[in-house]
Amino acid sequence: MTAEAAGEWRGWRAAAESALYGPGGFYRRPEGPAGHFRTSVHASPLFAGAVARLLCRVDEALGRPASLDLVDMAAGRGELITGVLAALPAEVAARTRAYAVEIADRPHTLDHRIEWLREPPPRITGLLFANEWLDNVPVEVAEVDSGGVPRLVLVRRDGVERLGEPVAGAEAEWLARWWPLGAVDGAQGGEALEGPEGIEGLRAEIGLPRDEAWASVVAAVDRGLAVAVDYAHTARQRPPFGTLTGFREGRETAPVPDGSCDITAHVALDACAAACALPGTRLLSQRDALRALGITGERPPLELASTRPAEYVRALATAGEAAELTATGGLGDFGWLVQSVGIPDVLAK
Repeated sequence: MTAEAAGEWRGWRAAAESALYGPGGFYRRPEGPAGHFRTSVHASPLFAGAVARLLCRVDEALGRPASLDLVDMAAGRGELITGVLAALPAEVAARTRAYAVEIADRPHTLDHRIEWLREPPPRITGLLFANEWLDNVPVEVAEVDSGGVPRLVLVRRDGVERLGEPVAGAEAEWLARWWPLGAVDGAQGGEALEGPEGIEGLRAEIGLPRDEAWASVVAAVDRGLAVAVDYAHTARQRPPFGTLTGFREGRETAPVPDGSCDITAHVALDACAAACALPGTRLLSQRDALRALGITGERPPLELASTRPAEYVRALATAGEAAELTATGGLGDFGWLVQSVGIPDVLAK
């Protein structure tokens, strides 16, 4: 009998791995992620258009190679990479090798130009784009006990939790550097405001597996750009009680590791950035990144309504979609980790 079948206690990393990616797991369902939550990809085709413009900038920085790679990590059902190919100029699209990386089966209707992989290609010259991938890389959760000791949180299949062993080894080192549980909201750079002992009930997600996963895929980029887009926080703004949560049918719900819901937690993108230690690294908001790619959300001039009303209505709808993608308190607050490998900063244009 497996630990899951027996209702035994496991760390959140193992529990979420099984619930999301195991047989019958959430991400193997036929409806895909789009059946449960709305990402930037689903909000507007403007997002795919912006990624296409980013790929064109990478192409230019690479000197327009004969073969240009586009790798879509955690591709869902291929919505983003399909939209990017459609938005590319014909000359660039003809040179683009498109790879969708996803554990689910290849959709039957997917464009034949897209290669469907379980792992990214070993060598990449072009753009590696990971939209809402890292938040679904399972991690352990730690909580401070009554004695001030950070302990691993154990969970059953029904979502009931209890505290396990003290955090130790590399995980303890990660917490000490990136999310010290003696810190409270507002601490600068992870500075512990309450002394060396933790405060009972404080929680953190130990992002070490995400650092390792990101470093692994970036290592495959010979020349080009690697971008991770996700719910994120940095050391100056760690949430005191963590961010672990679930989503089902468009609504936030309790994270229960039984395969019935998505299980996600925000990403410490600053730690992921440090795991690669590349000189061409930037952390910025989606709002700033998309504005650098020409998406502003500005409304069309009102006089257009009287002179060319149909064009005005189309422009107004586009502005509304752009505003959603860049909105404060919404998608615009997503973090973008941008790391250049052997090319200049293409978002500076």
